[in-house]
This record gives sequence, structure tokens and C-alpha cells, in this order.
Amino acid sequence: MNTSALIGCSGLLASVLLAACTVMPEGPSAMVLPGTGKSFEQFRGDDGGCRGYAQAQLGSSSAQQAGVDSGVRSAALGTVLGAAAGAAIDGGHGAGVGAGTGLLFGALAGTGAADNSLRGMQRSYDNAYLQCMYASGHKVPVAGQMLSSVPANAATPPPDTPPPRY
Repeated sequence: MNTSALIGCSGLLASVLLAACTVMPEGPSAMVLPGTGKSFEQFRGDDGGCRGYAQAQLGSSSAQQAGVDSGVRSAALGTVLGAAAGAAIDGGHGAGVGAGTGLLFGALAGTGAADNSLRGMQRSYDNAYLQCMYASGHKVPVAGQMLSSVPANAATPPPDTPPPRY
């Protein structure tokens, strides 16, 4: 077996191993607190149900498989393109180096693409989980500031301003 074929095979194996490290969300990444008047047992029951609901919203493991396939395809394509570029530049000697370099960059790109895909899946999981827990009467985090009173610069006219004339 020549060097470039050996690098190509090891590259494919490495990319599969890198892509296999990605997993679907197994739980929420946001904190939810029991709602007012809710017992901890009610909270735990709702939590389990909402985790199942959120997982169902993601669909089957085909979404995870798509992320893995993306990583493998990127690594394989990088290996092939690197070998072709190396062969074009330096003949047989450059093909092995090009394949190795292509594998490295292809695997990194593939892992990045899979990571982005899975980050989006975690966000979707969290959204479904939070909606379910909120609908069940629990306290969920919200973006923004908490205001305890009306701000001083509220748009209210001063009391001694005469009405406009038409």
C-alpha cells in the first residue's frame, strides 16, 4: 500500500472518530425553577415530561447522523483535494503530504460544521423544553431587565403643559 493510500485510509478513520464525538442534546442547558405553589415532585414530573417533549421535537437520530455525515464528507473531500493539489505541485511525493494536510483541514472543517449543527439542535431543544415548562406553570429565564418602577424618563408630559391649539 503506498503512502497516499495509507494516509487516505487513516484520514477517513480519524474523521469518523472526530465526527462520532458529537451527540444529540440529552438535557436542557437552561435553569428552570419550580413554579409558585408547585411541589418539587410536581416539578420533577413536569421536567421529565418536558424533556421527552423537547427530544421529540428534534426528531429521530437522523439529525445527529446528518451532523456526523457532514464531518465525514468534509474530511474525505479535504483529503482528496489535498492529495490532488499535492500531486499537482510535487508529483507522487506531494500527494501524501497534500492528503495529510487536506485531511487535517477537512476534519477541522467537518468538526466545525457538525458542532454548529449540534449547537442549533441544543437551542431548539432548550426552546421546546422552556416552552413546555412555562406552560406547566414553572419559572423560566427571560431576556431583558427587571424594572421595579416606571423609569424617570418615561414619556409623560409635565402637568403644567397647556393643551395644543389647532
